[in-house]
Amino acid sequence: MNNVILISEENKIVTLTINRPEALNAINRDVMDGLKSFFEEHKDNDELRGVIIVGSGDKAFVAGADIKEFSSFNSEEGSALSKKGQDVFAAIENFHVPVIAVINGFTLGGGCELAMACHMRVATDRSKFGQPEVNLGLIPGYGATQRLPKLIGRTKAIELLLTSDMIDSNTALQLGLINHVTTVGEEMNKAKEILNKIASKGPIAVKNILACVNAENDGYALEYKLFGECIVSEDAKEGAAAFVEKRKAEFKGK
Repeated sequence: MNNVILISEENKIVTLTINRPEALNAINRDVMDGLKSFFEEHKDNDELRGVIIVGSGDKAFVAGADIKEFSSFNSEEGSALSKKGQDVFAAIENFHVPVIAVINGFTLGGGCELAMACHMRVATDRSKFGQPEVNLGLIPGYGATQRLPKLIGRTKAIELLLTSDMIDSNTALQLGLINHVTTVGEEMNKAKEILNKIASKGPIAVKNILACVNAENDGYALEYKLFGECIVSEDAKEGAAAFVEKRKAEFKGK
């Protein structure tokens, strides 16, 4: 892992810190490669219970992509850059354990797209969100045209994409872009609280819920298939026994 992505782990929850505070954590090639490496290497890691992505410093989660890296690209290079980012963010979105973006400060352009690729978002009351690409004569390239309408609705998403307006945390919460707003300093605690609660649930069920929610085509068909797989698992038998015996279930992910 390169030094622009710092990794720490506690109670089977990994924190990935994007470490470019001098550039407001802007996404460059090294950041993208670091994210790609982690999510590829851990896609079958059943020991994990959650992942947190956070930006270093107190000014930004991620303030966008590093424009200097691609301002001279031709069309083919631009499309390849966009496709790579989409693939990496899809790996985050389709990860088998919940991924939470912990947001403090500016979350713009590619940074907002990264946050949207995470399963949940916890932000401080001083955070700002936006997709300013149109100001540069560009469109978002890492999935905002697809994820933003799904999260906040087509009409408002079109407005934000076309005007490049920034919104604050309270507005983002009202629109459904983020899950929680905290005061500065409490955002990480909130994310860990959520992940620790989820960690007490059946790991197979958590994995399969994420898969169903992310199903691109017939999610209903995937749901009944995975329900059938869950119902014969040891976890499901333990869950039923614990319910009948009025005790806390002890899941083993089997």
